[in-house]
Amino acid sequence: MSYFNKTIECMSFEDKKQLLSKNLIDVVRRVYNNVLPYKEKMDEIGLKPSDIKGIDDISKLPFTLKSDLRNNYPFGMFAVPQDEIIRLHASSGTTGKLTVVGYTKNDIENWSESCARGLYGIGVRKGSVIHIAYGYGLFTGGLGLHYGAEYMGATAVPVSSGNTARQLMLLKDFKAEVLCCTPSYALHLIDEMKKTGYSKDDLSLKYGVFGAESWTNEMRNTIEKELGIKAYDIYGLSEISGPGVAMECEFQNGCHVQDDMFYPEIIDPITLKPLPVGEEGELVFTTLTKEGIPLIRYRTRDLCRILPDRCECGRTTLRLDKIKGRTDDMLIIRGVNVFPSQIESCILKCDDRISPHFHITVDRHNNLDRLTVEVELAPEIAFDEIQLIQALTQKLDSDISSAIGIRAKIMLVSNGSIKRSEGKAVRVTDNRK
Repeated sequence: MSYFNKTIECMSFEDKKQLLSKNLIDVVRRVYNNVLPYKEKMDEIGLKPSDIKGIDDISKLPFTLKSDLRNNYPFGMFAVPQDEIIRLHASSGTTGKLTVVGYTKNDIENWSESCARGLYGIGVRKGSVIHIAYGYGLFTGGLGLHYGAEYMGATAVPVSSGNTARQLMLLKDFKAEVLCCTPSYALHLIDEMKKTGYSKDDLSLKYGVFGAESWTNEMRNTIEKELGIKAYDIYGLSEISGPGVAMECEFQNGCHVQDDMFYPEIIDPITLKPLPVGEEGELVFTTLTKEGIPLIRYRTRDLCRILPDRCECGRTTLRLDKIKGRTDDMLIIRGVNVFPSQIESCILKCDDRISPHFHITVDRHNNLDRLTVEVELAPEIAFDEIQLIQALTQKLDSDISSAIGIRAKIMLVSNGSIKRSEGKAVRVTDNRK
């Protein structure tokens, strides 16, 4: 079947508020009675489940941090008995402990539906062939879209990541209409196409679903031009569900949140107070229907805003603007806040003779921070074209310093010299840590 849940996705404000309130009251009661860390958090501030009368009371509830999941590793945040958990996923981190999430049968059903809703919104239908090049395994990326594709009757091709030559062969031979991968891997596929003689006309692609890392509209334009597709943003995180928490529709004007399942808030990351719709801050999610590991006001560390206007598609679900970055990705260099996305935007707008591949390095020398940005030249540019390289370097230097407010050392390097990624791209090396 094709999938579009008009009742939920086009629900009136008042009906949605009643549904959200009912779901919030239920999930608060469940976590208080079944998850000891939540009971302790609520008891500490003198809050009882009966104090939550509806969705307007959500700001009374305590926040959940990734450290809560790690401190209660592996199953201390689960709200159901172990024999009701039919799937475990986990995301790695820099502290050693995995962040473990568990799914009941109903959780998998809801996750599949949320992904199916998103895919339908961009034009995918029953019988569409979907090439899924996100990683499979403990990482939630591949399996979420896989189940969403099957849920709506599309054809899933579970290629996973890696083996780019085979990816291109299968994209051509299986006539996939949809490519799902990280945006940085899409750029890698484009590079390999040029090297091996593939043209976008050899492929049947119409849509791209790109996520798992932040990317700019300038990168979207590059991917769309090179692959001849419409490129859509998808948002998710394993702690909340996985991919499909939110996704753009055909109008590419913000990611529609499946807000009957995952309720978003925007808070000031300093004061922790809720911000009005339209203001930028830290994204916080509450899972309203999840059974295995429901999370209350989970701080994602992602910076964005909820868009205030209604989408042209007619859906009334809340929409997220493009993720600006993460609070923990922000670089503070000589007292200035710098986001990698600002630098990426400058690179992609600068000149066609510069490629979209770059790497940022931060060092400290004589107690002063130094920012170095390595950027690859386009394949057709020879490294001995000194005057051209000097001109491009000066332009990029001017653009980046204007955008971020400080000077960086710009190094144009030969094409192919920056390491490619088959998963999430590693854009920054901070040697000060």
